[in-house]
Amino acid sequence: MTAPGRRAGRAPQPSPVEAARQLNLPLFDPLHASPAPIERGPSGSTRVARLCEQWLRYELRRSKRRTIGFVIDERGLRVTAPRWVSHVEIESALQDKANWILRKLGEWRAHQARRERLEVRWEHGAPLRYLGETLTLCVDENARRTQRVGDRLVIGLPSQARAEQLKDRVQCWLQARARDVFSERIDWYGTHHGFTPRRWSLSSARTRWGSCSADGSIRLNWRLVHFPIDIVDYVIAHELAHLRELNHGTRFWQIVGDLFPEYERARAWLRDFPEDGASR
Repeated sequence: MTAPGRRAGRAPQPSPVEAARQLNLPLFDPLHASPAPIERGPSGSTRVARLCEQWLRYELRRSKRRTIGFVIDERGLRVTAPRWVSHVEIESALQDKANWILRKLGEWRAHQARRERLEVRWEHGAPLRYLGETLTLCVDENARRTQRVGDRLVIGLPSQARAEQLKDRVQCWLQARARDVFSERIDWYGTHHGFTPRRWSLSSARTRWGSCSADGSIRLNWRLVHFPIDIVDYVIAHELAHLRELNHGTRFWQIVGDLFPEYERARAWLRDFPEDGASR
């Protein structure tokens, strides 16, 4: 099960100039700013454009490619354009897609906000999501192991333990719980529906909640253990359905519906979460 894509398709254009204005745009977060002098960097220049009364700062790079490309990463927006395309044409391409760009900007900001909500602070007293509940991390040097006690997760570490040590202990506990929970749910589907994978394992993938191979084995992202059990059930049902249909056609979704009737609700719920935000 792959996380939602963020790259738009490109439509062919009749002339070389129009072809150069084809857009390949993932989600991105323009930086609102007042006009600033163009700054020349090691591989490009920083420029600004005004889209629907909002200022967008971006890095412009020139290349041998035939089209204008737009990419967002941790450095912000990067525009790559053919050397022969003018700044006026680049500005025109931005203006043509202004509404689409700003709509995607809102989606990106929401994605970033969800990621921030899921990030764990690795310190005593911080909250931790577990099967849809909120536990409180409690560092206790007298505790002999990591265990849940009511609404607390008690971790046997000295009070001066580093954040990385706490993270390792808690993630080890979460992965062990994930193995127990997933095993129990897979067994339930096998007993009640006759769907049993050849084997299954935990995954730490950043872009998939689960996957199914043609040989009948499935992998489940251990970070699912943060989510309510019905979301876990949906992902398991999704991957088990691939044992019969290695596609996402009509028959596949019929099988998912038989295994987990409320799959549409769970599917929509899962879309609201970034694929790599939980317990990083």
